Amino acid sequence: MKNIVGRNGGIAAMLKCGRALTLFLIESRVKEKEEINATMGKRVAIIGAGVSGLASIRSCLEEGLEPTCFERSEDVGGLWKFSDHAEEGRASIYQSVFTNSSKEMMCFPDFPYPDDFPNFMHNSKLQEYITAFSKEKKLLRYIQFKTLVSGINKRPDFSVTGQWDVTTERDGKKESAVFDAVLVCSGHHVYPNLPKESFPGLKLFKGKCFHSRDYKEPGIFKGKRILVMGLGNSGCDIATELSHTAEQVIISSRSGSWVMSRVWDDGYPWDMVFITRFETFLKNNLPTAISDWWYMKQMNARFKHENYGLMPLNGTLRKEPVFNDQLPACILCGTVSVKPNVREFTETSAIFEDGTVFEAIDCVIFATGYSYDYPFLDESIIKCKNNEVTLFKGIFPPKLEKPTMAVIGFVQSLGATIPTADLQARWAVQVIKGTCTLPSVTDMMNDIDKKRGKKLKWFGTSETVQTDYITYMDELASFIGAKPNIPWLFLTDPKLAVEVFFGPCSPYQFRLVGPGKWPGARHAILTQWDRTLKPTKTRAAGTPQKPCLLCRWARLLILPALFIAVFFALI
Repeated sequence: MKNIVGRNGGIAAMLKCGRALTLFLIESRVKEKEEINATMGKRVAIIGAGVSGLASIRSCLEEGLEPTCFERSEDVGGLWKFSDHAEEGRASIYQSVFTNSSKEMMCFPDFPYPDDFPNFMHNSKLQEYITAFSKEKKLLRYIQFKTLVSGINKRPDFSVTGQWDVTTERDGKKESAVFDAVLVCSGHHVYPNLPKESFPGLKLFKGKCFHSRDYKEPGIFKGKRILVMGLGNSGCDIATELSHTAEQVIISSRSGSWVMSRVWDDGYPWDMVFITRFETFLKNNLPTAISDWWYMKQMNARFKHENYGLMPLNGTLRKEPVFNDQLPACILCGTVSVKPNVREFTETSAIFEDGTVFEAIDCVIFATGYSYDYPFLDESIIKCKNNEVTLFKGIFPPKLEKPTMAVIGFVQSLGATIPTADLQARWAVQVIKGTCTLPSVTDMMNDIDKKRGKKLKWFGTSETVQTDYITYMDELASFIGAKPNIPWLFLTDPKLAVEVFFGPCSPYQFRLVGPGKWPGARHAILTQWDRTLKPTKTRAAGTPQKPCLLCRWARLLILPALFIAVFFALI
């Protein structure tokens, strides 16, 4: 009997232990789920899987947010994914597009390009890199391809929750989901600006007329007479490419432009020499007259723009220059001519403002840029008027009740898009997460007005999306604690400090410290010139020559020093 009671007591104890274990497991799973939810945090909708969208996905994952990216095409890359025809609602490039920024200056800050990649890449090479990045960082699982975002609207309780209703379309079916935040990464090279109304008589013109986004390759223009409207990067690229096959090519420019070469001093990539902290320091601290003189001297170093009909109306403005290595040679050889703005069109010709006429035109290509539009958003959220979008630091709509929407990749500068978008996304995610806070609406609007004044001074218009690259990047980096401390670097790591201050302001600098710090950043900075020279050294011809970071400025100061020495010697 005692044995039976003992066995029953043991069974009861076992059952009790089993129930306790089950309860413990359930509680553990609930706690684990809560921890996962807390870790993954807020759900973030990302519009577009170009470089800005990929940077945003990665930033969300770094900070424990849950991203869902909607991409209307079937692949990543955005602008850099070439298609042989222009697709509605997507950026479009021509087959021969190369990058204007060199590889060391346009990489994701913790993902350098392979050593053997050329410094300036064909669009297919850049697309290869973008694809490799998305795979390496395991970003593809967070992207819903062939999905169009048709609407983004505030939830009824937005003032409390900051949440959004995001409506998408796929295979003819509409779906709606709630997100805690939205990152708009759809770019600003989608909706062509085609100012036909600005040119009297264009409706009478009998030849072909289209925007540069529809241009793909030169073959069909063999033997044709082509007029290219606009002296931007696309216009010059298309004109110089067509000059090899067309009978005659003329570029019409309203205001002229500085034309820079990708090959800069001593044959180094232009941005590795031109975009430095020291150069920016001088530009921002020298008297305006000296700064303007030095800028124009740099722009005219390769050739005198006045002699080629390219001189800007106001040469001191820091408008984005054109990057084209062939245009001056084409003008010298007579295969491309530059004319002023078109006064009016006839059925077959264009009459320019100087009275000259271009007869028997077969085709007019408008390389007149793009308008900014967000058709999936209400105008009250991001105001688009005369190409002006009101955003704090080019990212946040300042008047939202909750800072749960950001526009990534909207600004442009002499610097590359990839590192800019990466830093924008890092800050935006910190704000969404609550780690960083934005100023008051009044302070944000005052900052926007102040920046408009600076844009008017530097770029000639307050409506531009242009900004000074290093100043802007440092400003964003300071918000998240990622700005390099230059004086401290000189004290603790002089070798690195010299490269950071006098050398190229490469993306790795913004992963040296702060959230998202990359352990390989220092090594990447110290070896960036090795990767720059590697693809050009395909034939042994002596020891590779890295630039002397201080020699350029030493040479600049020698002449004034000599004048001063002679002056004192004659006293």
